[in-house]
Amino acid sequence: MKKRLSLLIIFCFFSFSLAQAGEVLSWQDCLAEAKKNNPQLISAAESLNQQKENKAITASSLFPQIEASLDASTAGTSTTSSATDVTTKATTDSYAYGVSGTQLVFDGFKTFNKVKAASENVRAAQENYRFVSSEVRLNLRNAFINLLKAQQLIQVAEEILRIRRENLMLITLRYESGLEHKGALLTAEANSAQASLELDQARRDMELAQRQLNKEMGRKEFIPVSVKGDFIVADAAKEKPDLEALARNNPSLLQSLAKKNAASFDIKSAYADFAPALSGNVAANKKSSYWPPENNNWNAGLSLSLPIFEGGLRLAEVAKAKAAYNQLEADEKSTRDSVIVALQQYWGTLQDALETVQVQRKALDASEERSKIAEAQYSAGFITFDNWIIIENDLVNAKKNYLSAQANALFAEASWIYAKGETLEYAQK
Repeated sequence: MKKRLSLLIIFCFFSFSLAQAGEVLSWQDCLAEAKKNNPQLISAAESLNQQKENKAITASSLFPQIEASLDASTAGTSTTSSATDVTTKATTDSYAYGVSGTQLVFDGFKTFNKVKAASENVRAAQENYRFVSSEVRLNLRNAFINLLKAQQLIQVAEEILRIRRENLMLITLRYESGLEHKGALLTAEANSAQASLELDQARRDMELAQRQLNKEMGRKEFIPVSVKGDFIVADAAKEKPDLEALARNNPSLLQSLAKKNAASFDIKSAYADFAPALSGNVAANKKSSYWPPENNNWNAGLSLSLPIFEGGLRLAEVAKAKAAYNQLEADEKSTRDSVIVALQQYWGTLQDALETVQVQRKALDASEERSKIAEAQYSAGFITFDNWIIIENDLVNAKKNYLSAQANALFAEASWIYAKGETLEYAQK
């Protein structure tokens, strides 16, 4: 009856704590809010928009460039005769308006290749957005798990405190009746104080976890929250997947590939500077000394330019473009290798964590059973305090270790999902 009452008190206190926390969020709630408000994600989206506009700016050179003009001016002159000392003044007005246009005809495909490079830069920005989304998901998931763990840790800490206080009551009675020594009493008091300290620490850790989650969701002001969820790993990946295939879809690798492709078009664009540039132009206007002007003027023609000598400028530009390409090609290989190594590492870590949970669950079951037996034996005087307290300490540690193992499995799953390059849209939990 006493044990049931203690558990009821703990449950009521925990429910009150959650009520005080304000909002209760699911993992889906956190995902939805982060998609809208996370500043890193917003920054990546705006970077993508900039690259799209850069492509549009570059492509605009392929279309006719048309301008309209309007001009109105007046000029005055004054002439003084030396013979008559008479000053003559005159003014001349001029009005004109018209339209002119220029069309690029051929530039060695320089602009065409620049547009291709801009398209690859857009792809790189899109993959960067995916990469940032993947990072945001990892940070958000870790913050969610930290808060989930902190909430559960408070329950565990309260249960441990209950165990320690019940132990202290039992040892106090035995000490007062002369059946136990003072060292046992002092040890029990120290254990109770330690349990109380750990409960206070757990409550402080929960507030820190709340702030971390608020940050990752992109909230401007701190709002106490609690989360609801479990410690079940959904993406266990028990069968080892094809790491090479997973790597090929990783956003960091695809971003490196897009940058390399853009550099290849930059090389072609640099070579195009050696070719002549041909453009056509046409203009029509009206001009006279009064408004509205009535005299018609027009012209049309072609313009051809060819570089002869610029002190090795274009050769240097080609060499620079090639060096940039070689650098990005090496970066792509390095990224590919790093992604595959990370996939192998995080998959192995996930499997280790899952097996650790199973081991710690068995250890906890064993500790709970030993604790029940040992408590009865100690009360009957069959075992000493030193033997009993070791078993009680094992139970306390088993409860903590099992919770840590469960949380670590979720952390390992989050890292595995991140290694695969999954984004916020990957919401299996």
